[in-house]
Amino acid sequence: MRLSANYKITLSSFAVMTAGMLLTAGCGNGSTATSTTPANTPTGPAFVIGTDAPMAAVTSFVAQLQSVTATDASGNSVSLVSGSPTVDFARYNGLQTLLDLNSVPAGTYTSVQITLGPTAKMSYLNIPASGAPTIATQDATLTTQNATVTLTNPLVVSANGAPVGLRVDFQLGKSIQVDSNGQITGQVTPTFKIDSVGVDDPMAYVDEYTAGVLSVNASVQSFVVQGPHGSQLTVNVNGQTEWDGDASLSSLTTNSIVQISGKLDKATGTLDADEVEILSQQGFYASGQVTYVTPASGTASSFDLYVRSLLPSTTGLTLGQIATVNLTGSEKYSVYWMHDALAQFLFNADGLLPGQDVAVGGPASGASNPQSVSVHRVVLRNWGFNGTVVPGSEDTSNHTFQIQVNGFAGLLVPQTVTVYVGGDADYRDGFNGISDITDNAKVRVVGVLLKDPLSGNTVLVGHYIDSQN
Repeated sequence: MRLSANYKITLSSFAVMTAGMLLTAGCGNGSTATSTTPANTPTGPAFVIGTDAPMAAVTSFVAQLQSVTATDASGNSVSLVSGSPTVDFARYNGLQTLLDLNSVPAGTYTSVQITLGPTAKMSYLNIPASGAPTIATQDATLTTQNATVTLTNPLVVSANGAPVGLRVDFQLGKSIQVDSNGQITGQVTPTFKIDSVGVDDPMAYVDEYTAGVLSVNASVQSFVVQGPHGSQLTVNVNGQTEWDGDASLSSLTTNSIVQISGKLDKATGTLDADEVEILSQQGFYASGQVTYVTPASGTASSFDLYVRSLLPSTTGLTLGQIATVNLTGSEKYSVYWMHDALAQFLFNADGLLPGQDVAVGGPASGASNPQSVSVHRVVLRNWGFNGTVVPGSEDTSNHTFQIQVNGFAGLLVPQTVTVYVGGDADYRDGFNGISDITDNAKVRVVGVLLKDPLSGNTVLVGHYIDSQN
């Protein structure tokens, strides 16, 4: 599923209204789980897609993913993930990423077991009465390291067939335990929702895959990337691939760090790119939530970034901590999935807001001091915002409604937010259209958070609308 043209039109329509709108955060090395399937068994491609739904105030839940094992009716099991990467299970919130792609024995697999490492950490956002938010971290106690899920629809891997895979949704709200007063106890019972998907299933679409470029092959219109935990992937582009910021295949070098959206190719298991954004041309990038902007209004001179993703990991920045990004006025601003001058109108140093998900890129030397980071690029990206529909705010004719943002983002975005959705927005998890949006409904809107350039009001241009009831 390609991001619909109507979503891009919605961004442009908002501008008119205002004038008159399986990769991991960290990495770890380990051995691949052992397969109990006999040798010389025919194999086929299988992939793992990851997403999640963070709960209130929790900025991260980091644990080692020791194994993801699929088992057939005869008890034969295979590993679907190479190594044992360390994953921030609170990173994506409604977005989907490619965790891994491997060749596994052909067969019909009926259950999946996920095993986490023995230790985990949780982080929380502290909002003081005045000044910038800070991060607090505590150890988490796992009540069990294993979670086994019986698949409603078995995972059927065919020898040399089209890739099939799993969509793994770690449900933080059901996993993290609270006491009778609603306070987090520190105990976690890992709870997953797992579904089998094919490459053409919307739930198998890769919303974001961030990696460094290793090589470029202009003759066949492809390039090879390597993600943070070392896996390599070939990315195919063509005349329909959209490049943000006037970039092209010839713009890529081995210093480029890119964000890619697309779907796995049925025949080759490579990634067919719908969209490519160059996040950095100088070998360094970081991404996460804006937690504080200085000054609070007007043109920003700096902002605090809660770092969820980082390449390389050898700078002065630390995953799960806050860095201060200094702005000189010479930075290049862009909006992922938007390629014209409207991006500059909608997002710039005047349009920075707490709660926005951004990526920054520049020289690695500029990130040696987390209290004084210098960058050349700032890219606004999609993220999921959980919220409650404001009664009486639904306008089905104009495809708008308002929400009060909840959870971690709600601490950063306390104001009421107007949601704009195109007629072709994707409704999921029980929603089928704008008419399903009712008073006090619990929703998750995945999209870009913007400041109206004229009114200064906070708006959210949504692409995915998920029911959270």
